[in-house]
Amino acid sequence: MLRIGINGFGRIGRAIFRVNMNRKIFKVVAINDINHDIDNLTYQLNYDTLYGQLNDKFKAENGHIFNKKYSAKVFNEVHIDDVDWKSQGVDLVIDASGILDNVNRAYATIKKQNVKKVIVTHSPDQVDFTMVLGVNEKELDLSKHHIISSSICDATAIAPVLKIIKDNFGIASGHLTTLHPWLGYQNLMDGPASSWSEPGEIYHHFALGRSAVANMIPKPTTALSACCKVLDGISPELIGSYSIRTPTPIVGCADLTLALKKNTSQDEIKNVFEDYSDTQSWNIINNSIEPLVSIDFQSSEFSANVDHRFTSLVQGNMLKIVLWYDNEWGYATKVCEQIEYIHHLGLPH
Repeated sequence: MLRIGINGFGRIGRAIFRVNMNRKIFKVVAINDINHDIDNLTYQLNYDTLYGQLNDKFKAENGHIFNKKYSAKVFNEVHIDDVDWKSQGVDLVIDASGILDNVNRAYATIKKQNVKKVIVTHSPDQVDFTMVLGVNEKELDLSKHHIISSSICDATAIAPVLKIIKDNFGIASGHLTTLHPWLGYQNLMDGPASSWSEPGEIYHHFALGRSAVANMIPKPTTALSACCKVLDGISPELIGSYSIRTPTPIVGCADLTLALKKNTSQDEIKNVFEDYSDTQSWNIINNSIEPLVSIDFQSSEFSANVDHRFTSLVQGNMLKIVLWYDNEWGYATKVCEQIEYIHHLGLPH
């Protein structure tokens, strides 16, 4: 079983830890976080407002968190390459910190700490390969791809849907709107919007600093640019995009309007997605026609829950398609499955 280190024990780091407790894909042996209060880290793992409390609670002692089945060494380094991953025999580090400087230090981590690969849980340019399951995993080459991005929650959901549509009907143009829950760097009350990836910087998009709990906040989105990294033939010139941050804690939604190159029917669209879901290797597409709302997709492990209540066509080629995704649990599940896929391919010694 692969020995994993998690760098950054925030929302995504803890979600990955919890998902793996259920899936048992790898063994987390080391955690690094700038929070020096190990009791607080343990508390946050045990109790979660969205996903509930653990039955088998973790305790903290002698620099470790542990329960009846699991134990992990806890470090408190600022920089990913200063963590003594080597002492814990870590094969692969998941950088869930969201800090761009840690991506820049990823190669040093591999060299200094004898780590085989680093997985980055966002979509920076400074990586060897960006992977989305159901889209481009077959292009991964472990002999040359060492710093691997697991992309972002939006692209993890949207890119497989775009690929299915593009491969079957072609895409001439379109527009994407995402409705995304608030994130930890947003404000309860109006103030400056502080950067997550580059601490100390203030976002030039001032509206993002407005109260996350009292507003729907329109903003640019990196969802489409992240999709473009994994999907040939899709570009910002072809599909426009923007996002609305919603005053909700979990579950994202993507609203796609696409001009297709090939005329089709609503039934054919739905059949293509049904056929895909029947033969898929991973839990990528879930087709839904139930009268559900966003919270009903909380804890969904699927990349995209396609809501066919709103699948429609105008004049045979103007497609409207809506999908839902758990931006924490669903994304964390795909990170775990990517590591499972990497393990299946075989890490070089």
